[in-house]
Amino acid sequence: MDWWCTATNEPWSWEWRAYPGIWMAVALLAVPFLLSLRRHRAETGDPGITNRQKWQYGGGVVVFWLATDWPVGTLGAGYLASVHMLQWMLYTSIVGPLLLLGTPEWMAERFVERLHLRAAMTKLSRPLVAGVLFNVVLAATHAPVAVDRLRVSAAGSIALDVAWVLSGLIVWLPIISPIRSLRSKHYPVKIVYLFLALGVMPMIPGGFLTFATYPLYAIFELAPRATVLSAADDQVIAGLLMKIGSIPVIWPVIAVMFVRWARQESAADAAAEAATLAEAIPPAAVV
Repeated sequence: MDWWCTATNEPWSWEWRAYPGIWMAVALLAVPFLLSLRRHRAETGDPGITNRQKWQYGGGVVVFWLATDWPVGTLGAGYLASVHMLQWMLYTSIVGPLLLLGTPEWMAERFVERLHLRAAMTKLSRPLVAGVLFNVVLAATHAPVAVDRLRVSAAGSIALDVAWVLSGLIVWLPIISPIRSLRSKHYPVKIVYLFLALGVMPMIPGGFLTFATYPLYAIFELAPRATVLSAADDQVIAGLLMKIGSIPVIWPVIAVMFVRWARQESAADAAAEAATLAEAIPPAAVV
């Protein structure tokens, strides 16, 4: 029994494998969350969470488990670069935002205060800091030397998965931080930030993978073939996933922000017009 998904260099088999370390990680995400809710309800009599938030946080935990455990985690750790890239996409585009959306503000505030993370969270919620950090992690963890060295050990594979999940949380903080005061206040800033950080910048390393003339990852090139895909074709798919895989997530979010921005501007214009009209009408004319 292995502790975590790693590259084994063994022929691929669809026989189920147990990874207790992954189950413990899932429990670490779920159990403290549930205990905190239980304590909050006992102290205040208030559930402290909406049904929508329950589904969002639960969904984030489930997607994390599916992306990390067998068979996705096993394939991504040592057989297919495309599945390796799918894991990154799931962590950063689905798990991260769902966990943030599902966390009640009071819980996030309590967590930040107890761990004295207010200053760090304030800095990480700035679009420039979050965007740069996310893409630095992206580039560093997808460099061939990093992947080839980390995926062969449980500790390295855990570090890679943790780095992806944390970067997925950080990159969404300026948009949907559970602590509202830390979110970016301006829709144009949030739209441009999301477009660049998750839409444009990943296309650069994705382009290297897509148009490389030979496999860049030795671990996937030399691995026993799990599918009919060659190592080169598998890498092309991985590059395409990095380039365009997040589009189904970020463009609907950008569209929603555009609509909210338009409504905000319309409301501001209406308020300004009403104020101007009120100033133009003499007090004596008001009945």
